[in-house]
Amino acid sequence: MGEATPAISTDQVAHVARLARIELTPAEIEHYTGHLGRVLDHARELEDLDLAEVPPLAHPYPLRNVFRDDIAGPSVDRDEVLNQAPAASDGQFEVPPVLGGES
Repeated sequence: MGEATPAISTDQVAHVARLARIELTPAEIEHYTGHLGRVLDHARELEDLDLAEVPPLAHPYPLRNVFRDDIAGPSVDRDEVLNQAPAASDGQFEVPPVLGGES
């Protein structure tokens, strides 16, 4: 692969930094221009790959259901838990309001 035109200019990097509200020094702009240029060059190389025989896929790894069956089992007694709460009434925890309103 021969020398191609630069993938991104310092003006473009400065513009993207302004859009992202990132303050960069001129040295940082130069630094990131080189790094982003290499990333874009690599993306250009990937575009040139012959993928005609590669089947499309949504995920590179086989997926499986990682959830267990929802089976009821023994748990802690509700009254025992509520007795340890700082405040409870009518079988429920009492908590301060979080969206305003009366306490």
